Amino acid sequence: MFKKFFRYLILGLGLYALIATLVIVFYKDDPQAMIWQDREAYNKRYIEKLKIEDTATLNSVLEYLGSPDLTFAKRDEEQVWQIVFYRTQHKTSDGITTIDECTGLLFKNGQLILWGPSAYDQYLKPG
Repeated sequence: MFKKFFRYLILGLGLYALIATLVIVFYKDDPQAMIWQDREAYNKRYIEKLKIEDTATLNSVLEYLGSPDLTFAKRDEEQVWQIVFYRTQHKTSDGITTIDECTGLLFKNGQLILWGPSAYDQYLKPG
């Protein structure tokens, strides 16, 4: 009796470990399905890991983080500038996401060139 119980216990734990491993390895996080606190932390972790050597594009960021909370774009002669904001810090519980609650990622012709507090200042500069 004990041998049978022990066998089923080991089999169950092994099956559980296999399923947990498969979920961790193959399940992609979906920022759109997260509650706001989790999405905020998810955005912050991703942005903190960015390095200047990274060749991140607008499409790769959108694929990973999903739709931005705020977006602005402009054309300056042949250059297309776009800044996308993802919420990374909660300030006021008013149901409205504002720039001061977000981190901006600045793209020039689809390539990430700057992120953080100075990104919006750089976007606002003329020419």
